[in-house]
Amino acid sequence: MNTHTIDTTAPVISADAYDTTAFYADAGAIATVTNTTAPDAVALPPEDASTAELLAAAQEAGRRAVPAPLAETALVARPLLRRVGLPVPDGSLSYAIAPELTVRYAHPAASPVGSAGCLGDEDTLLVTGTLRRVPWARDASAVVVVATAPSGPVLFTLIPDQAVLTPGGNLAEEPRDDLHLAALEIPASLVRRIVPGLLDEARLRAALARSALIAGAAERCVELTVAHTTARTQFGRPLSRFQAVKQEEARLIEEAALVRASVEAAAAPLDTGGVAAHFAVAAAKTQASASAAEIARIAHQLHGAIGITQLNPLHLATTRLWSWRDEDGDETYWARHLARSVTATALWPALTAEP
Repeated sequence: MNTHTIDTTAPVISADAYDTTAFYADAGAIATVTNTTAPDAVALPPEDASTAELLAAAQEAGRRAVPAPLAETALVARPLLRRVGLPVPDGSLSYAIAPELTVRYAHPAASPVGSAGCLGDEDTLLVTGTLRRVPWARDASAVVVVATAPSGPVLFTLIPDQAVLTPGGNLAEEPRDDLHLAALEIPASLVRRIVPGLLDEARLRAALARSALIAGAAERCVELTVAHTTARTQFGRPLSRFQAVKQEEARLIEEAALVRASVEAAAAPLDTGGVAAHFAVAAAKTQASASAAEIARIAHQLHGAIGITQLNPLHLATTRLWSWRDEDGDETYWARHLARSVTATALWPALTAEP
């Protein structure tokens, strides 16, 4: 009878055991992870970093299961604040795209038309409603909110302490908190009126950030699975020597490569905007969400039952894949957007243009 020894020398800690606030003690680093990979920091890119550099950092955060909102901060919140000219707070940031909030002006303008609050002497807002499942809200220094005011789309900065927070989480135990607002006053200095196109950009940035995280977690699944099948012996030889295992590993590597390629291809179009950005981001999130389930299935199948346990680091990647697959739009949602973003004349250039 062949036996297999499990290496437990490196402790594995579940996500809820991390002190996420400590990760921002050093302004130059966003997190230090010692339980799954080498004990070095994933640096928060500088504010002038290119989109490609931001995506690379987000992928690395996904690979290391970094318990902090690196992608949310670098790819969504910071760029949106810079676009509208609002100051960028220090520390971790999050975002909420919430057109369903009830927003009116705190200082109504004298007008015989419309209800009170539909026009304002200035942009101070009164906001009522609930921001659902805000990523890392309890740890964020600020949340960038995109909503709809009577005058059109607006973007404002919210301090989480100003709201009533109901803690929540996803399958990977990452914070996904509800923020309840009851006629909360947002000063005009933290409010900017935005064009509808920026609302679309916020959705695209959120979806691409989640896709980059999925790409990193997929890479981690490949690393762990190849290491396991190489080390684990059965019937006198490593699992990786069996043809059926080789075939499944090849499919795993293929799916991970598809996700990585689609994410990298979306970097340049996101900077240019327009139809190309919608096409590239929709393709990236559709591919990432569609591949997430298959990547997790193959990784767990080749690990056997051990992969889902707290003693094995695989669960840190796969529970995130299952969670991130649905967040910021699943594959069905983005496949519809992908179909709408192209026409007969635009499809071929979109497929053949260099990234």
